[in-house]
Parts: sequence; structure tokens; C-alpha cells
Amino acid sequence: MAESMKKLLGKRIKEIRNKRGLTQEQLAERVEINTPNISYIENGKFYPSYETFVGLVHALDIEPKELFAFDSMTKTSEDLKNEMMDAFNKDEKLLRLIYKIYRAIVV
Repeated sequence: MAESMKKLLGKRIKEIRNKRGLTQEQLAERVEINTPNISYIENGKFYPSYETFVGLVHALDIEPKELFAFDSMTKTSEDLKNEMMDAFNKDEKLLRLIYKIYRAIVV
């Protein structure tokens, strides 16, 4: 069964929050809401209000559309591998660029 939009949105907010190195408490303070509300949103219990949504976008320093970038969250690892292999097979420059990035990260 596909995940609900609330759960996907919550996971995405949590993912971005973690990338920013923020705790739920810190994010809640920036958005000016109670910490449990961040938890409820991240766990997919409810949607953020419009005001909270705008606050999240500002607090996380992102474009609104980034909160709805669910592709990597809904695809299986096999789907991701296949998509990348198709792209690499079509574009050698892309393959070499991604390889350089990979080497920079793992070395």
C-alpha cells in the first residue's frame, strides 16, 4: 500500500531537518510552534497549517517544492539503481561526474 501524503510529507520534513542538524525542539522554536506539533507532522499524524508550512519553509531555508520531492522516498533501491544505470549508459559525462563525487565522498 502506498504511503499517505501526510506520512511522506512528514518523512521529508524530518529528512531535511536532520540534514540541517536541527532537533525537533530547534525547528519548533524557529517555526514558533510547540515541539509536539513538529513530532505529529513528522509522524504523519496531521498536515501543517498554511502558517506552519510557510514557517517550515523559512526555518529549513528551502523552496516549498522541496518538501514534495518524494521520488527517492517512494522508489525501491532497485528502482533507483536501474534509473541511475540507464542515465549512466546514456551519458558518459554524467557517469564520470558522479564517479568523481562518489570518490570525493568515500575517500
